[in-house]
Amino acid sequence: MGEDPRRGQVLTTKVGLQMPAGMSFDDWEKAGRQLSGIVDSSSWWLGDWLVYGKDHYTDRYQRGIRAAGLQYQTLRNYAWVSRRFDFSRRRGSLSFQHHAELASLPHDEQETWLDRAEQRRWTTKQLRGAIRAARESQDRVRVPAEPTRRLEVPGSRLQWWHRAAEQAGVDFERWVLVTLDSAAKQALAELGRLEDAADGPAELTAPTAPGGPLEIEGPKPPAERGGSEGPASGA
Repeated sequence: MGEDPRRGQVLTTKVGLQMPAGMSFDDWEKAGRQLSGIVDSSSWWLGDWLVYGKDHYTDRYQRGIRAAGLQYQTLRNYAWVSRRFDFSRRRGSLSFQHHAELASLPHDEQETWLDRAEQRRWTTKQLRGAIRAARESQDRVRVPAEPTRRLEVPGSRLQWWHRAAEQAGVDFERWVLVTLDSAAKQALAELGRLEDAADGPAELTAPTAPGGPLEIEGPKPPAERGGSEGPASGA
């Protein structure tokens, strides 16, 4: 790819690509694969270059980045992926972006997904989708569904409820849940008020003489409430 295009070869320059006239489709396609490989490999190259610079020139590597005219943020992303995958673990049949999708995972999970991507010839998008589906499946396993119960309801009543839900402008199942929750809340509140009224607060009776005992009088049994007794008085 470095020869004169007049001799049937593709010529790469700093500002473009020169291709020979009459180039066959197969040769054009082959050149595209080569260019794609160079672009992909350059991500690894730049990542490794920055890793080396940070390890060996901690106080000067940023000056080298500026001198090369490169964007530090992009390089840092490349370097992070490079650090996460040693040379021996990088798969030549997969792109740099395949590895980047897995860089945040633990070592053993990276190997599992790299194997799957290689064997099934996944694109980066397919790999990302498979990882997302696996995570969603794990989430469903971790959070078991709440048990459900069947309630036998006469058909006429069910139709009545459906009409009420339509009138309220809400989904039928949501209307049922909201209505039952509201009824339960009101019933429990009423029960609480009845219990409070039955128990009543305890009454404190002040002693009639200094130093006398402090008596606490609560509600009397039903048989005694009809009497005319007043609060106990001190001697």
